[in-house]
Amino acid sequence: MSRLGLLIAAALIALGLGSPAALLAQPKSAAKTKAAEDPAAAEAAPGDWPRWRGPRGDGISLESGLLDRWPQGGPPLAWRTKGLGSGYSTVAVVGSKIFTMGAQSGSNYLLCLSREDGSLLWKTAVGGGGGPNSTPTVDGELVYGLGLDGDLACCRVEDGSLVWSKNYERDLHGQMMSSWGYSESVLVDGDKVVCTPGGDEALVAALDKRTGNTIWRCAVRQDELGRRGLNGAGYASLVVSTAGGVRQYVTLVGRGLVGVDAQKGTLLWSYNGVANSTANIPTPLIDGDYVFASSGYQTGAALVKLNKARQGFRVQEIYFLPANKMQNHHGGMILRDGFVYCGTGHNEGFPLCINVRTGKEAWRPGRGPGSGSAAVTYADGHLYFRYEDATLALIEATPTGYKLKSSFKIASHNGESWPHPVIAGGRLYLRDQDELLCYDVRKH
Repeated sequence: MSRLGLLIAAALIALGLGSPAALLAQPKSAAKTKAAEDPAAAEAAPGDWPRWRGPRGDGISLESGLLDRWPQGGPPLAWRTKGLGSGYSTVAVVGSKIFTMGAQSGSNYLLCLSREDGSLLWKTAVGGGGGPNSTPTVDGELVYGLGLDGDLACCRVEDGSLVWSKNYERDLHGQMMSSWGYSESVLVDGDKVVCTPGGDEALVAALDKRTGNTIWRCAVRQDELGRRGLNGAGYASLVVSTAGGVRQYVTLVGRGLVGVDAQKGTLLWSYNGVANSTANIPTPLIDGDYVFASSGYQTGAALVKLNKARQGFRVQEIYFLPANKMQNHHGGMILRDGFVYCGTGHNEGFPLCINVRTGKEAWRPGRGPGSGSAAVTYADGHLYFRYEDATLALIEATPTGYKLKSSFKIASHNGESWPHPVIAGGRLYLRDQDELLCYDVRKH
């Protein structure tokens, strides 16, 4: 490492954002590969969480120096704030600002808060509908928020002023698979905002991130994608894959998994096995040429391999796990060192660890410390399991056995405790309807 690199490493360590081993051991080729797959991750500053499921869209925090056990009653509560409105959105954290969404007086709002104390800096109306589920996506000077009725707004980070807006149904002829409203968190990839309107004319669409003008639309006859599920967008969010050397966008829609060419906007492949007719929710996991996906409502989980073909891809099902073996409802999944960690069971959060390549179970301890579904995030060797009943658990992320390290009751419980935990800058952020709680999880 160069002298400049050592100085940067030392600064990160001093801030609690990195360790010497992690900084020195990362292969240059691996770092370049990750940057090529996801430029947004490469641009994310240490300590930031700029979008749904973090810098790389995989639910993994890149931080270290965090508590590996919590005091009785939980880590210190740094601050809490109210006035956000209803909804299950979580937060994006960038620089000195926090971004989230909430419904107030019949309107959806994109909200910007101070990272220091949670005070409101600005809010901008983003269409109507009930409480939103989407998490804002921050890209430089711009932030993107999606309301429950499919209103996508691009605003300025500085003051919330509206730059452009689109409505999925009116402008892109979109369709949801069921009645709970648009819930994805859009993907910014280079100069494009990539989104999932869900209609036959635009199952997935790419818009110019600065103007909102359409770059391409992926036109698909969805009833030809398989018999399972329903036409329309699902509740998952797009992720990037470079399977077979082809950059593509992968998501879970009403008819199952799809992969769309990032440059041309054409459908490359689809897989119908994990679709159901109620709601397909979890964001898929990308593992090289493989995609792992799961869905609730008595559906199951599957690993598929994407094999490059003369035209598009051939999808090879490696294995399928029925619902009694694994089904992730809406709490998300973590892929770490070849193993998938999640809560399993419909509207349940039974802790589970499986080998991603074989589907073989590593551990399944039973109920765990909380009840209901579990939203899961990874940070510094541990899983943060947030249960529906407002229990938060710290579980070691190891396939060698289930190791519960700590648990506590969150300081508020205003509804189902569903929003995913966010760990950024040594702080744990937990959205709870009208409230946001910020815990200090750093080692001191």
